Amino acid sequence: MILAIESSCDESAVALFEPEGGEIREWIHSQIAIHQTHGGVVPDLASREHTRHLPRLLSKVHWRIDKGTIDHVAVTCGPGLASCLAMGIALAKCVALELEAPLVGVNHLRGHAYSPFISLYQSEPESFASRLSGYLPHLGLIVSGGNTLLFEIDKNLRLQILAQTVDDAAGEALDKGARLLGLGYPGGPLIEETGKQGDCEAFAFPRAFASSREPKFSFSGLKTSLRYRMEKVNDDKLDSVLPDLCASYQAAVVEALTVKTEQFLQMGRFRSLGLSGGVANNLRLRDTMEDLASRLGVVFFCAEARHTGDNASMIAFASRVDQTGSVFDPDLALSFNPSLPLDASFDRERSYF
Repeated sequence: MILAIESSCDESAVALFEPEGGEIREWIHSQIAIHQTHGGVVPDLASREHTRHLPRLLSKVHWRIDKGTIDHVAVTCGPGLASCLAMGIALAKCVALELEAPLVGVNHLRGHAYSPFISLYQSEPESFASRLSGYLPHLGLIVSGGNTLLFEIDKNLRLQILAQTVDDAAGEALDKGARLLGLGYPGGPLIEETGKQGDCEAFAFPRAFASSREPKFSFSGLKTSLRYRMEKVNDDKLDSVLPDLCASYQAAVVEALTVKTEQFLQMGRFRSLGLSGGVANNLRLRDTMEDLASRLGVVFFCAEARHTGDNASMIAFASRVDQTGSVFDPDLALSFNPSLPLDASFDRERSYF
């Protein structure tokens, strides 16, 4: 079994992964209720909550394992909030020492990158490697509150960033937009729910780089456009146009993501398309990406809802399948990197960054 710990931001998570049968069990504590009153994640509060809840979650796992039953302990080592990463790594080192198991540092973004393939692994663990090779090269899109990027997994399982945001992430734009609209936090689900009854063509919002072949996303101008639009709306009319504003704003985010993804798929070299990250739970985005993949003749993989947020299941899975992006550290000297990029790879002779 593989024991995994995730603490990169505001989710405390512990998972047990049995590679032979593909079973994953996970225990998560969400901090959304605490951070809602602040309109976003407060690092000091987040790290304090990890201190309180990670040991509690681990206690639920502890009785299930003994020395010799754990192949390794996997832990997120970046990117993320420094104080939160430190909490998870400190706990992972203690557990690895107690269980006399090696420690494996996992790139959080690469956990997201491989998360759409978890269900493929679980269906036939013994043939996963050969089946995966049939879907490579793979084009992946990670969309979350902190990251928006397109990447490739080639036939040698090497990851390369193809395009990324130059400012706000898509999830950040949704959160900030919801704040401007007075909806609360987290913003993405609230905008999606409010916009269900709205007209997505009622307001014209910008789609940055939509007509350009530049490998970039940008969402800061979208947020600014929403602010200017709201200045023209009387307070007494805001409630009546709110569904249209949400639907149109969400449509601009989804279209910006779709246009750039389609530009890369049109190159014709990719066999599959993946969608992961917290914003992958947005049903409009999921449906649009699935339709795009079908239209261009590639297989679509989307991370299951429980694997889209910050979760330890994807960390355990990546520690098993991502041999170029995980760092094996039997000496428990692992450190963390809050700015760790997706395409970082590690020298097996080193146990630090």
